[in-house]
Amino acid sequence: MDLAAELVEGDLVLHGRIMPASNATFVGEIGDVRVVYKPVAGERPLWDFPDGSLAGRERAAYLVSRVTGWDVVPETWLRDGPHGPGMVQRWQEPDDEQVAVTLVAEGETPEGWRHVFDGIDGQDQPVSLIHEDSAALRRMAVFDIVVNNADRKGGHVLEMTDGHRYGVDHGVTFHTDHKLRTVLWGWLGEDLTDDEVAGVRAVREALGGSLGDELTGLLDPLEIGALARRCDRLLARPVMPAPRGEWPAIPWPPF
Repeated sequence: MDLAAELVEGDLVLHGRIMPASNATFVGEIGDVRVVYKPVAGERPLWDFPDGSLAGRERAAYLVSRVTGWDVVPETWLRDGPHGPGMVQRWQEPDDEQVAVTLVAEGETPEGWRHVFDGIDGQDQPVSLIHEDSAALRRMAVFDIVVNNADRKGGHVLEMTDGHRYGVDHGVTFHTDHKLRTVLWGWLGEDLTDDEVAGVRAVREALGGSLGDELTGLLDPLEIGALARRCDRLLARPVMPAPRGEWPAIPWPPF
């Protein structure tokens, strides 16, 4: 059995549960590959997303990420497991010495970082939420616009030793309504780079072929149509958008 087939069909052995997660999330192994497993049965019902759909959205986010060529989302697939069918994702071990999103004393944004907003921390001290100004994180911000990510917390960014940035937890994506909530607002109003435009264009073109076929069954046809329209708007006006609508633009908590 080759590795791809083993990851889908091999024995999934669980080692523990990630307790802070809002949905049932387990760490395990398939052979020598460490993975995260989120069973559909452990998904918490949400008022604005269909029940039992979060695992499929995680897989859909990976498929879109793969088309961009940016490798934002770790390899993700759907399969059966000890608690029933669900999402399984290849584990990525972040570098504890790196931080891509953080809080600093208000007004003290260092060089090479982007300011997002000011607030008060748990000790009633004025702070600023900031994130690094890197190409890898910018691509993640563009990806979130495309997939309409409603929950890009700072803790959903994994800082890898080589400077790559992975994004995880994409269960609340692809809604037909505008739902973008993110901590990555630091490039608001700036033009997209050529590479970013090319990634969005690749998604839009692939929706008419293999990507569209793969997303069928994972997303509602109306959601696939909304994905296409988001790409069209971004290609027509390749600018990092501003927050809009009545819902908060920042997820809570932001980490």
